[in-house]
Amino acid sequence: MYKGKIYIYSFYRFKDLKNIKHVKTELDKFSKDKLILGTILIAEEGINGTISGMKKNLDMLIATIKKILKIKRISLKISKNEFIPFYRLKIRLKKEIVTIGDKSIKPEKISGKYIQPKSWDKLINDKKYLIIDTRNEYEINIGTFKNSVNPKIKSFRDFPKYINDLNLNKNQPIAMFCTGGIRCEKASSYLINNGFKDISQLDGGVLNYLEYKKNKKIKTWKGECFVFDNRVSVDKNLNKGSHHQCYGCRHPITK
Repeated sequence: MYKGKIYIYSFYRFKDLKNIKHVKTELDKFSKDKLILGTILIAEEGINGTISGMKKNLDMLIATIKKILKIKRISLKISKNEFIPFYRLKIRLKKEIVTIGDKSIKPEKISGKYIQPKSWDKLINDKKYLIIDTRNEYEINIGTFKNSVNPKIKSFRDFPKYINDLNLNKNQPIAMFCTGGIRCEKASSYLINNGFKDISQLDGGVLNYLEYKKNKKIKTWKGECFVFDNRVSVDKNLNKGSHHQCYGCRHPITK
């Protein structure tokens, strides 16, 4: 596996796309002769991906995506690693870039209020908020924010059922978080569509928070953060964590 100055770019953008096959073809063509490995998902609702390689190539790919999609901004988080945490590049067409099973949800049109990492610790300690971790249970088991609720869902598709079963007051202030922000975009849009009045989300997710708090004393995050690549998890300083991945169930495990 190639070793050197390796970067990992995690990105997403919700946008109505009319010709997703064309987008895939153009990205396949661009990346054909470059050392870019990872996964890119394309759907009619937008694009979502995590890719790794040399910074020059990754910057060029992000610029190409912006040009093809005719956008000026894209949610992007950048980290470094000692190795490329992927075996190949997969560019796939999907029904949704993050699956919740409800195509009426349009995060590009409506989503919750963004809470910046510098304000998140204060919100976490505000008892009026219901803090919901929108990730899957196996992710939450290795790390989460204090005072947050574990929905105990096996898949993000189960999130609407979890909310409906709670039978909450629609005026209940709710703040949510996920790994990189994309699941919260859909979760907050779903809640607002269903009449909830006060919905917030951690901007950029746990990874953005850890980047902001890097090498600082972290009070509200406990444990490691699961990531969807061969690093398996990252610690509070975004270095490779202590977890491995079970080859059977694909869940994080310790030695």
